[in-house]
Amino acid sequence: MKRLQSSLLLCLSVWTSMSYSQTLDTEALRLLQVSLDDSTLNTQTQLTNTKRALALDLSHQYAQLEPILQMEINQYQLAVNADAILSQHTLNSQVMIKADASIRRAKGLNLSAQADSLVQVRLADATMLGAWQQGELPLFAFEPEGDERQWDYIEAFDIYGQVHQLDVYNLPQQPVFVVGIDSKKAFIAGLKVMRSTFAEAQVKQGDRAFLNRSSSKAVADKPISTTVIKQISLKDDHEPWISGAAEIYAIVTGVDPSRDKPVLDIVEMPYLDYADTTYYPNQVIIHWERYRWAAADVILMEHDDGTNYKVLATKLLEAAEQILKSIPDPEAQGYALIPQITNGILSAMPDAWFTNDDDFVDVYYTLQEGLDYPNLNGANGNAMTTFSPLVIQPRH
Repeated sequence: MKRLQSSLLLCLSVWTSMSYSQTLDTEALRLLQVSLDDSTLNTQTQLTNTKRALALDLSHQYAQLEPILQMEINQYQLAVNADAILSQHTLNSQVMIKADASIRRAKGLNLSAQADSLVQVRLADATMLGAWQQGELPLFAFEPEGDERQWDYIEAFDIYGQVHQLDVYNLPQQPVFVVGIDSKKAFIAGLKVMRSTFAEAQVKQGDRAFLNRSSSKAVADKPISTTVIKQISLKDDHEPWISGAAEIYAIVTGVDPSRDKPVLDIVEMPYLDYADTTYYPNQVIIHWERYRWAAADVILMEHDDGTNYKVLATKLLEAAEQILKSIPDPEAQGYALIPQITNGILSAMPDAWFTNDDDFVDVYYTLQEGLDYPNLNGANGNAMTTFSPLVIQPRH
């Protein structure tokens, strides 16, 4: 009789667990479907709904997920991409696959089936590794929507789907996996979209030869004048613990040397991960052959989960072109009009980008060819950079 009661209780427990798991599956898929179907949602809301659905889904699949995480995550690698997780074929992949499509659509990226997944699971901090490896159960968190200074808490799910509210700035004692976007992969894909958008605009303007100008000149038998970043550091803005390493890039703005059109160049800065750290990249930031009047501006930006790169590139290009069109005689103003182009670009960015620690970082106005700029503060005081001229000699 006791054995029968025990068996009945076990069956009831399993049935209850399966029923609850199915409920969580349904809720996660509902959140995702809202993001996919509702075209009125802004990018931030779409992505937050998607990340919440992912966190909920993975929390209740932890029994199947744990062996994969134990195999992939260690002191040298705290994050794992969804492709590595799905390759094990032990999880229900429906939510994760739909989430990737939702992220790509929201960010204006290619929906190709061959592209790497943009979904990532990351242990929030290396100090959590030991406790988690010894069996302490984790929480699954996601980054909230909006300005981080207005966050009341960070929402997380335990493996039973229960909600926990975590402090924004104090690192939790319990291990936490952050579920969200693989920022490095999204960043690379986003910059590709921006460059493609700028290139398409140049073709439409009827100057196909312009696209190959840099490469043709590079092989010419003459020196190449550039400016390099010798060292750079960003201030520590005391970001929330849930934020990972930064993905910084620069937008170099100026005017084409042969026609009255703006030039916008994107420069990746993959080394610039953390604030309060000085980096010495010796990276070329400006190729002077691309700019009139031997002057250019540099805008420093940080990748943001909520950025739709297609929309961003289009807005920046339109803003730059409108400013230039509004000036009757660009030659009369000379390089003084370049800051006007830069300010037009900054005005085209959403207001939220200037209140959040992400997105817009700083701007350098009127950098000139051939000049040294040691320990130069940006206009906003967030960046300190040493710029130096570098002339690259041709091969003989």
